[in-house]
Amino acid sequence: MDRPIVTLFMLMSVDGKISTGATDQLDMDKDFPNIAGVREGLHQYYEIEQTTDLWALNSGRVQEKMGVNTKKIPNKTPVSFVVIDNSHLNEHGIRYFCALSKEFVLITSNAAHPAFQVDEDNLHIICQSGLSLVDALAKLKSEFGCQRITVQSGGTLNGRFLREKLLDYIDIVVAPVLIGGKDTSTLIDGTSLLSERELTQLGVLKLQECVVLEDSYLRLRYKVIH
Repeated sequence: MDRPIVTLFMLMSVDGKISTGATDQLDMDKDFPNIAGVREGLHQYYEIEQTTDLWALNSGRVQEKMGVNTKKIPNKTPVSFVVIDNSHLNEHGIRYFCALSKEFVLITSNAAHPAFQVDEDNLHIICQSGLSLVDALAKLKSEFGCQRITVQSGGTLNGRFLREKLLDYIDIVVAPVLIGGKDTSTLIDGTSLLSERELTQLGVLKLQECVVLEDSYLRLRYKVIH
């Protein structure tokens, strides 16, 4: 395989939502600690997150929503981070990830991205004319030695990984809550299928493990059958 093994690792509601609402002001990380019946078991998700791959991929939009553009500069971790971003991260956000990461790789098609103004030894920029996940993953493996990577991004980008057959494993922590809302982001968003001939784009899964966690949480682990 000329790309890393890719695992989608997410926290979602029982009805498949990965946010508490359809605006950037609503967010599971911020809102779940305030909801009785949900907050009690939330720590398990973060504990499992600490055991995922040493390469992690996310989107600039999700990171902006989480406040990295204004957060205090963090301490170094052994994790290397990859962020796909054209316009959501500012210079502080880039410096945040440089401080946090062993290696930080920005994937962008914006030649004027603030990252180009940052001089850090562990900052690497993959500049594409248009986003190609296939090419980006291939470079992560060939140029940076990335063998396995965990994806934690928004529903639209997750949808691209699905449609392009780039997911190998799915690792989901299910919170005991129903959120609803047709405009609220789900685990997999993006383009809908419109015909039977497109059914080959489905991601068929084989269950590897189902763990009943504390406080009515579940962990579901699947292998994607290509």
